[in-house]
Amino acid sequence: MKKYLITGGSGFIGSHLVDLLIKDGNQVVVLDNLSTGKISNLNLDSSRNGLKFTQGSILDVSLVNKLVSEVDEVFHLAAAVGVDLIIKEPLESLETNIKGSEIVLEACSKYMKKVLVTSTSEIYGKNTSEELAEDDDRILGSPLKSRWSYSEAKAIEEILAHTYYKIKNLPTVIVRLFNTVGPRQVGRYGMVVPRFVEQSMKNADITVFGQGNQRRCFCHVSDVVVAIRDLMNSPSAVGEVFNIGSQSEISITNLAKTIKEFHNSKSDIKYIPYEKAYSSGFEDMERRRPNISKIHNQIGWKPQYELKTIIADMTDYIENQKLG
Repeated sequence: MKKYLITGGSGFIGSHLVDLLIKDGNQVVVLDNLSTGKISNLNLDSSRNGLKFTQGSILDVSLVNKLVSEVDEVFHLAAAVGVDLIIKEPLESLETNIKGSEIVLEACSKYMKKVLVTSTSEIYGKNTSEELAEDDDRILGSPLKSRWSYSEAKAIEEILAHTYYKIKNLPTVIVRLFNTVGPRQVGRYGMVVPRFVEQSMKNADITVFGQGNQRRCFCHVSDVVVAIRDLMNSPSAVGEVFNIGSQSEISITNLAKTIKEFHNSKSDIKYIPYEKAYSSGFEDMERRRPNISKIHNQIGWKPQYELKTIIADMTDYIENQKLG
């Protein structure tokens, strides 16, 4: 049994990681400012006496140092995420994703606590390779476009983590997540699957941004947290970076059609130009498919859940939220 700190632990992915670690018999401390996470995601009741929640920010140096000093290992998931949020609040997002990560890494270095850092497939930018491998080049638009600020911030976070490993011998593991989806994810920050599912369930217009030709690979959060846990437990993963994602590719238009068919919905599929959905000059990635051979060779991991299961789980979650 270990005691873990999870920054951003009441968020979508973080709360599922909490569930998994508690189920394994570990103790978990969650640090979250609840800006996008929800306390209800943690199911704080008497049966979970191995779980402690602290409301606070990763920008609070003294609090971060205190919590890091009291645990065995750290999962750093706290971040400003989602296209909508990054564009609407660029300064706050940059501060959280760069300064916040620096504070967490410095605390981990101070107390020499192993840390897993969650990065993103946004790192690769507009690289449309058949399979994106961990050492592939980044292809980005102008730094003056706020669209790319998230990618830049997470790249700096990765550089910081790897430099702490190389220079200060801090045990670090970096993971790049590709379109993680599932229960507890919400659509209001630009997340496409929960938005489509909600629209389809209401028989409302399913709104596709751009022409819908963009292709993505969606991975169930239950698969993702297993990968994160197992990489943290793999000694030879230290100092490395790993893609985590599905390789089952689908266009956004076909995603909308699949969700509509699943619900037997009367929704129409409507296309909204990027400049109306976001801002003038918005750029998107046309394709994002990971090469996952490295993580498979490391821990034997590959996704288990198919897209229809993801849609079904998301549907059940939304229905249960309405009943609750």
